[in-house]
Amino acid sequence: MEENENLTAERSLEIIRESIEQSRRAMSKHAGTPMIWWGSMVVVFSLLIAYLWNHHGGPAWNVLWFVMTIVGFIGNRLLDKHKKPVPKNIIGSVISKVWLTFAIFVCGIGLIFCLAGFGVISLEWIAPSYGIPLTSIITFVMGMASTLTGFILKNRFVPICSIIAGIGGFFLAQCYLGGEQLLVMAAVAVIGLVIPGIILNIQTRE
Repeated sequence: MEENENLTAERSLEIIRESIEQSRRAMSKHAGTPMIWWGSMVVVFSLLIAYLWNHHGGPAWNVLWFVMTIVGFIGNRLLDKHKKPVPKNIIGSVISKVWLTFAIFVCGIGLIFCLAGFGVISLEWIAPSYGIPLTSIITFVMGMASTLTGFILKNRFVPICSIIAGIGGFFLAQCYLGGEQLLVMAAVAVIGLVIPGIILNIQTRE
């Protein structure tokens, strides 16, 4: 009786492991395209805002990041309609929460800086002279989110690219001023999102 119970417990664990692994493989097949899409959006809007910042009005053009968010979600929905639907699973749920956390923190920080830009709160209060540039913070957090995605999917190339992008972007952005920092953001998006997305698509192509 006890032996049968042990076998049943082992079989249950085996089924759970197989289910998680199937979920991971399914998500790996569908994670690449969203990374490419969002990475491309960041690249396009980074270059656009950098140009407008340097030639037509300064940092006020950062408001276009909110436009990018809207365009990005609409495009992502359209891409989802052309993909084979993936049943909800624990791997997909965890990855979604990782990127939701990233979005919440970045939007929160961005909103605070917008309020400072309009004089609602003191810029010195949130960013003293020795403070870290916002671009450095965003690139670092983006690198963390992408790295976690790679670890969850058990793909060694995604974390490598993401760590290089996140840490490199954090320090490199501090070497530039104003709109030039957005060129660093574009490079981080290519290395930390677009290239890992392409790698995932190639590795999971049937």
